[in-house]
Amino acid sequence: MTPEALTEIIENLETKIAFLERANTELSDVVYRQKKEIDDLRDRLVGLATRLDAAQAEAGRPYTLEEEKPPHY
Repeated sequence: MTPEALTEIIENLETKIAFLERANTELSDVVYRQKKEIDDLRDRLVGLATRLDAAQAEAGRPYTLEEEKPPHY
């Protein structure tokens, strides 16, 4: 192989590595944001479950779907 061919191969590899490093960073950022969103949603769910449990305890019995009013009321 000629030195020019080796230089071209090395440049192509460096370009691919740079692309992969950038893609890896972007994917890592997406995963971090998704984890944060999942954690936030989990916290909200726990809060809602706590409120529902408190409301059920206050009513003295569990809430049933039969007690729910239809949307047109």
